[in-house]
Amino acid sequence: MSKIILITGASRGFGKIWAKALLKRGDKVAATARNTESLNDLVAEFGDAVLPIQLDVTDRLASLAAVNKAKEHFGRIDVLINNAGFGLFGAIEETTEEQARQQMETNFFGLLWVTQAVLPIMREQKSGHIIQVSSILGLVTLPVLGLYNASKYAVNGLSETLAAEVKGFGINVSLIEPNGFSTDWSGASAAQTEAIEIYAPVRQAFAEAATPDGWGNPDATADAVLALIDSQNPPLHFLLGKVAYPFITSVYADRIAQFDEWKEVSAAAHGH
Repeated sequence: MSKIILITGASRGFGKIWAKALLKRGDKVAATARNTESLNDLVAEFGDAVLPIQLDVTDRLASLAAVNKAKEHFGRIDVLINNAGFGLFGAIEETTEEQARQQMETNFFGLLWVTQAVLPIMREQKSGHIIQVSSILGLVTLPVLGLYNASKYAVNGLSETLAAEVKGFGINVSLIEPNGFSTDWSGASAAQTEAIEIYAPVRQAFAEAATPDGWGNPDATADAVLALIDSQNPPLHFLLGKVAYPFITSVYADRIAQFDEWKEVSAAAHGH
Protein backbone atom coordinates (compact mmCIF):
# COMPACT_ATOMS: atom_id res chain seq x y z
CA MET A 1 0.00 0.00 0.00
CA SER A 2 1.28 3.44 -0.89
CA LYS A 3 2.36 5.76 1.92
CA ILE A 4 1.41 9.37 2.55
CA ILE A 5 4.54 11.44 3.16
CA LEU A 6 4.77 15.06 4.34
CA ILE A 7 8.13 16.64 3.48
CA THR A 8 9.17 20.14 4.51
CA GLY A 9 11.81 22.03 2.55
CA ALA A 10 10.99 20.12 -0.64
CA SER A 11 12.00 22.85 -3.07
CA ARG A 12 15.57 21.64 -3.58
CA GLY A 13 18.33 19.36 -2.29
CA PHE A 14 17.46 16.31 -0.22
CA GLY A 15 13.78 17.26 0.06
CA LYS A 16 13.27 17.46 -3.71
CA ILE A 17 15.28 14.29 -4.39
CA TRP A 18 13.42 12.23 -1.81
CA ALA A 19 10.01 13.59 -2.81
CA LYS A 20 10.63 12.57 -6.41
CA ALA A 21 11.88 9.10 -5.42
CA LEU A 22 8.77 8.52 -3.29
CA LEU A 23 6.43 9.72 -6.02
CA LYS A 24 8.15 7.57 -8.64
CA ARG A 25 7.44 4.41 -6.66
CA GLY A 26 3.77 5.30 -6.14
CA ASP A 27 3.66 7.08 -2.78
CA LYS A 28 1.78 10.35 -2.30
CA VAL A 29 3.62 13.44 -1.09
CA ALA A 30 2.54 16.67 0.58
CA ALA A 31 5.51 18.89 -0.25
CA THR A 32 6.09 22.21 1.48
CA ALA A 33 8.23 25.09 0.30
CA ARG A 34 8.45 28.82 0.90
CA ASN A 35 7.71 29.27 -2.80
CA THR A 36 5.52 26.54 -4.30
CA GLU A 37 6.57 27.47 -7.85
CA SER A 38 9.68 25.41 -7.12
CA LEU A 39 7.38 22.36 -6.97
CA ASN A 40 5.74 22.90 -10.38
CA ASP A 41 7.93 20.25 -12.02
CA LEU A 42 6.73 17.62 -9.53
CA VAL A 43 3.10 18.56 -10.12
CA ALA A 44 3.62 18.42 -13.90
CA GLU A 45 5.12 14.93 -13.68
CA PHE A 46 3.05 13.35 -10.91
CA GLY A 47 -0.23 15.26 -10.90
CA ASP A 48 -2.58 14.67 -7.98
CA ALA A 49 -0.07 12.43 -6.20
CA VAL A 50 1.72 15.57 -4.99
CA LEU A 51 0.14 18.35 -2.92
CA PRO A 52 2.21 21.56 -2.91
CA ILE A 53 1.85 23.62 0.28
CA GLN A 54 3.34 27.06 0.83
CA LEU A 55 5.01 27.13 4.25
CA ASP A 56 7.55 29.06 6.26
CA VAL A 57 8.19 26.59 9.08
CA THR A 58 9.12 29.38 11.50
CA ASP A 59 5.41 30.34 11.56
CA ARG A 60 3.85 28.00 14.14
CA LEU A 61 0.24 28.58 13.12
CA ALA A 62 1.09 28.16 9.44
CA SER A 63 2.85 24.88 10.25
CA LEU A 64 -0.26 23.61 12.03
CA ALA A 65 -2.43 24.65 9.07
CA ALA A 66 -0.09 22.98 6.57
CA VAL A 67 -0.11 19.68 8.43
CA ASN A 68 -3.90 19.76 8.74
CA LYS A 69 -4.22 20.54 5.04
CA ALA A 70 -2.12 17.48 4.18
CA LYS A 71 -4.23 15.30 6.49
CA GLU A 72 -7.53 16.59 5.08
CA HIS A 73 -6.35 16.12 1.49
CA PHE A 74 -4.87 12.63 1.74
CA GLY A 75 -6.79 11.28 4.75
CA ARG A 76 -3.75 10.41 6.85
CA ILE A 77 -0.04 11.11 7.27
CA ASP A 78 2.17 8.02 7.50
CA VAL A 79 5.56 9.72 7.49
CA LEU A 80 6.79 13.21 8.31
CA ILE A 81 10.21 14.22 6.97
CA ASN A 82 11.31 17.45 8.67
CA ASN A 83 13.88 18.61 6.14
CA ALA A 84 13.60 22.42 6.14
CA GLY A 85 16.78 24.14 7.33
CA PHE A 86 19.94 25.96 6.31
CA GLY A 87 23.58 26.34 7.30
CA LEU A 88 25.11 29.39 8.96
CA PHE A 89 28.85 29.64 8.37
CA GLY A 90 31.07 31.75 10.61
CA ALA A 91 32.85 31.92 13.95
CA ILE A 92 30.68 32.21 17.04
CA GLU A 93 32.12 35.63 17.92
CA GLU A 94 31.14 36.89 14.46
CA THR A 95 27.51 35.80 14.71
CA THR A 96 24.89 38.50 15.12
CA GLU A 97 21.82 38.10 17.31
CA GLU A 98 19.59 38.10 14.23
CA GLN A 99 21.64 35.36 12.57
CA ALA A 100 21.70 33.23 15.71
CA ARG A 101 17.96 33.52 16.25
CA GLN A 102 17.14 32.82 12.60
CA GLN A 103 19.32 29.69 12.64
CA MET A 104 17.48 28.33 15.66
CA GLU A 105 14.05 29.52 14.47
CA THR A 106 14.36 27.54 11.24
CA ASN A 107 16.45 24.50 12.13
CA PHE A 108 15.04 23.86 15.62
CA PHE A 109 11.79 25.69 16.27
CA GLY A 110 10.46 25.13 12.74
CA LEU A 111 11.05 21.40 13.16
CA LEU A 112 9.39 21.51 16.59
CA TRP A 113 6.26 23.24 15.29
CA VAL A 114 5.72 20.75 12.47
CA THR A 115 6.42 17.83 14.80
CA GLN A 116 3.90 19.08 17.35
CA ALA A 117 1.32 19.54 14.60
CA VAL A 118 1.61 15.99 13.29
CA LEU A 119 1.64 14.18 16.65
CA PRO A 120 -2.13 14.25 17.33
CA ILE A 121 -2.77 12.84 13.86
CA MET A 122 -0.31 9.99 14.30
CA ARG A 123 -1.54 9.26 17.83
CA GLU A 124 -5.09 8.94 16.51
CA GLN A 125 -3.85 6.65 13.72
CA LYS A 126 -1.80 4.65 16.28
CA SER A 127 0.99 4.68 13.73
CA GLY A 128 3.49 6.97 12.08
CA HIS A 129 7.15 7.67 11.47
CA ILE A 130 8.72 11.04 12.23
CA ILE A 131 12.02 11.53 10.40
CA GLN A 132 14.10 14.51 11.47
CA VAL A 133 16.85 15.59 9.08
CA SER A 134 19.67 16.42 11.46
CA SER A 135 23.39 16.09 10.70
CA ILE A 136 26.51 14.38 11.95
CA LEU A 137 27.00 17.85 13.45
CA GLY A 138 24.26 16.97 15.90
CA LEU A 139 26.66 14.34 17.27
CA VAL A 140 30.08 15.96 16.75
CA THR A 141 31.13 19.49 15.84
CA LEU A 142 33.22 21.44 13.36
CA PRO A 143 34.57 24.99 13.76
CA VAL A 144 32.91 27.92 11.94
CA LEU A 145 29.57 26.13 12.18
CA GLY A 146 28.88 26.80 15.86
CA LEU A 147 25.24 27.90 15.59
CA TYR A 148 24.46 25.19 13.06
CA ASN A 149 26.06 22.62 15.37
CA ALA A 150 23.97 23.96 18.25
CA SER A 151 20.74 23.77 16.25
CA LYS A 152 21.35 20.15 15.30
CA TYR A 153 22.40 19.16 18.84
CA ALA A 154 19.05 20.64 19.92
CA VAL A 155 17.22 18.62 17.24
CA ASN A 156 18.93 15.44 18.43
CA GLY A 157 18.12 16.04 22.08
CA LEU A 158 14.50 16.83 21.27
CA SER A 159 14.08 13.83 19.00
CA GLU A 160 15.69 11.29 21.32
CA THR A 161 13.30 12.44 24.03
CA LEU A 162 10.36 12.35 21.63
CA ALA A 163 11.17 8.77 20.62
CA ALA A 164 10.81 7.63 24.23
CA GLU A 165 7.59 9.61 24.74
CA VAL A 166 5.69 8.36 21.67
CA LYS A 167 6.90 4.78 21.30
CA GLY A 168 3.81 3.52 23.15
CA PHE A 169 1.56 5.22 20.58
CA GLY A 170 3.00 3.23 17.67
CA ILE A 171 5.07 6.18 16.43
CA ASN A 172 8.69 5.72 15.40
CA VAL A 173 11.27 8.53 15.38
CA SER A 174 14.45 8.57 13.30
CA LEU A 175 17.25 11.11 12.93
CA ILE A 176 18.88 11.21 9.51
CA GLU A 177 22.46 12.35 10.12
CA PRO A 178 24.33 13.03 6.89
CA ASN A 179 27.96 13.95 6.50
CA GLY A 180 28.65 16.65 3.90
CA PHE A 181 26.79 16.32 0.61
CA SER A 182 26.95 18.43 -2.54
CA THR A 183 23.62 20.19 -2.05
CA ASP A 184 22.85 23.90 -1.81
CA TRP A 185 23.34 23.63 1.98
CA SER A 186 26.88 25.00 1.70
CA GLY A 187 26.13 27.12 -1.37
CA ALA A 188 23.09 29.17 -2.35
CA SER A 189 21.10 28.18 0.75
CA ALA A 190 23.86 29.08 3.22
CA ALA A 191 24.20 32.23 5.32
CA GLN A 192 27.55 33.81 6.18
CA THR A 193 28.73 35.92 9.09
CA GLU A 194 30.82 39.05 8.59
CA ALA A 195 34.38 37.84 9.00
CA ILE A 196 36.70 38.95 11.81
CA GLU A 197 40.23 38.67 10.44
CA ILE A 198 41.72 36.93 13.48
CA TYR A 199 39.60 33.84 12.65
CA ALA A 200 41.03 33.60 9.11
CA PRO A 201 43.35 30.67 10.00
CA VAL A 202 40.42 28.75 11.48
CA ARG A 203 38.34 29.28 8.34
CA GLN A 204 41.29 28.33 6.14
CA ALA A 205 41.90 25.09 8.06
CA PHE A 206 38.20 24.24 7.76
CA ALA A 207 38.21 24.88 4.02
CA GLU A 208 41.39 22.85 3.44
CA ALA A 209 40.01 19.86 5.36
CA ALA A 210 37.04 19.59 2.97
CA THR A 211 38.30 17.31 0.20
CA PRO A 212 36.14 16.57 -2.87
CA ASP A 213 35.89 12.88 -1.92
CA GLY A 214 34.42 13.88 1.45
CA TRP A 215 31.29 15.32 -0.16
CA GLY A 216 28.63 12.76 -1.00
CA ASN A 217 26.34 12.68 -4.04
CA PRO A 218 22.84 13.65 -2.80
CA ASP A 219 21.12 11.63 -5.55
CA ALA A 220 22.70 8.49 -4.10
CA THR A 221 20.80 8.92 -0.81
CA ALA A 222 17.34 8.11 -2.17
CA ASP A 223 17.53 4.32 -1.86
CA ALA A 224 18.80 4.56 1.73
CA VAL A 225 15.97 6.89 2.74
CA LEU A 226 13.37 4.65 1.08
CA ALA A 227 14.81 1.70 3.04
CA LEU A 228 14.52 3.72 6.26
CA ILE A 229 10.89 4.58 5.51
CA ASP A 230 10.05 0.95 4.73
CA SER A 231 11.77 -0.51 7.80
CA GLN A 232 9.55 -2.21 10.38
CA ASN A 233 12.11 -1.36 13.06
CA PRO A 234 13.79 1.89 11.96
CA PRO A 235 16.87 3.12 13.83
CA LEU A 236 16.81 6.25 15.96
CA HIS A 237 20.16 7.38 14.52
CA PHE A 238 20.65 6.81 10.78
CA LEU A 239 23.96 7.95 9.30
CA LEU A 240 24.27 8.94 5.64
CA GLY A 241 27.58 8.90 3.77
CA LYS A 242 30.88 7.07 4.08
CA VAL A 243 32.54 9.81 6.15
CA ALA A 244 29.97 9.79 8.96
CA TYR A 245 30.76 6.49 10.69
CA PRO A 246 34.57 6.76 10.98
CA PHE A 247 34.39 10.44 11.96
CA ILE A 248 31.81 9.95 14.71
CA THR A 249 33.32 6.77 16.16
CA SER A 250 36.76 8.40 16.32
CA VAL A 251 35.42 11.42 18.21
CA TYR A 252 33.38 9.25 20.57
CA ALA A 253 36.39 7.04 21.33
CA ASP A 254 38.32 10.17 22.37
CA ARG A 255 35.40 11.27 24.55
CA ILE A 256 35.21 7.93 26.34
CA ALA A 257 38.97 8.01 26.94
CA GLN A 258 38.61 11.45 28.53
CA PHE A 259 35.69 10.27 30.67
CA ASP A 260 37.84 7.37 31.87
CA GLU A 261 40.76 9.68 32.65
CA TRP A 262 38.59 11.82 34.93
CA LYS A 263 36.17 9.20 36.25
CA GLU A 264 37.58 9.08 39.79
CA VAL A 265 37.40 12.86 40.18
CA SER A 266 33.90 12.79 38.70
CA ALA A 267 32.71 10.04 41.05
CA ALA A 268 34.18 11.76 44.12
CA ALA A 269 32.06 14.82 43.31
CA HIS A 270 28.94 12.74 44.08
CA GLY A 271 29.68 13.15 47.80
CA HIS A 272 28.77 9.63 49.00
